[in-house]
Amino acid sequence: MLVALYNRTFDEHDIPVLQRIIGMLDEHKLQLIIYKEFYDRIKEHLSLSNTPRIFTGKFDLPLQTDMLFSLGGDGTLLDTISFIGNSNIPVIGINLGRLGFLAAIPEEEVEAAILSLVRGSYTIEKRTLIHLDSSVPLFDGAPFALNEFTLHRKDTSSMIKIHTYLNGEFLNTYWADGLIVATPTGSTGYSLSCGGPVVFPQTSSFVITPVAPHNLNVRSIIVPDDNVISFEVEGRTEQFLCTLDSRTETITSSIQLAVKKENFTISLVRPDEHNFLKTIRQKLYWGIDRRN
Repeated sequence: MLVALYNRTFDEHDIPVLQRIIGMLDEHKLQLIIYKEFYDRIKEHLSLSNTPRIFTGKFDLPLQTDMLFSLGGDGTLLDTISFIGNSNIPVIGINLGRLGFLAAIPEEEVEAAILSLVRGSYTIEKRTLIHLDSSVPLFDGAPFALNEFTLHRKDTSSMIKIHTYLNGEFLNTYWADGLIVATPTGSTGYSLSCGGPVVFPQTSSFVITPVAPHNLNVRSIIVPDDNVISFEVEGRTEQFLCTLDSRTETITSSIQLAVKKENFTISLVRPDEHNFLKTIRQKLYWGIDRRN
């Protein structure tokens, strides 16, 4: 089994758990291929039976990679999406960050998770992506996201107007700081913090959530993901921000934008003892009395 390891940043206190993860994978005789920048920082702390292979991004990550370990938080896992693309390489998220809805496996469960993977005791979940069509090239040939697409104001404190259409039919004009279109996976991210609903990952839908809307009766709306959602943006300045997950582009009102469901999916690895209900109970403290 060929296992890729990706990490974008870590602190000194993360070194023991990183050593433990990489050491366990090596002990189980798994072939390792490690992101170059990560390996350059961690190699002096490792003692491996063989020198691992190195990759630098999407162009030299082998298509025959059986699994990719994302070592960090949700932001680290979202980073991997842009270079995995349609390769269908399954991703498992080990949480070295904070909340961790996507990177849901905490440090204390790392050993059990690796044993589950070695034994084949895991499930691969297919997650929908959102695709951006634009009148000019954006996002360096990777116009897709796992969590969300957003539009935001830029260079002004004034609200912007976002005229929004479903399959060409007018939906609403949002007077707001911005607008989020989230996938079911992304419903527990930025959209949730702006008052949007939690949506099960298997749901075939998008969530449209305004950011600080001026009209108090404007709330999130869930639409089927076979819709094409298009936008026209107005504001007091000519420039606006457009994002796909953690990546950002500056656009003008003359650029035409529309989002739809991507024609491929991302595979997330889930050990059998983990599921969505367990994750939201743990992360949102549902059913736990926190008053003491």
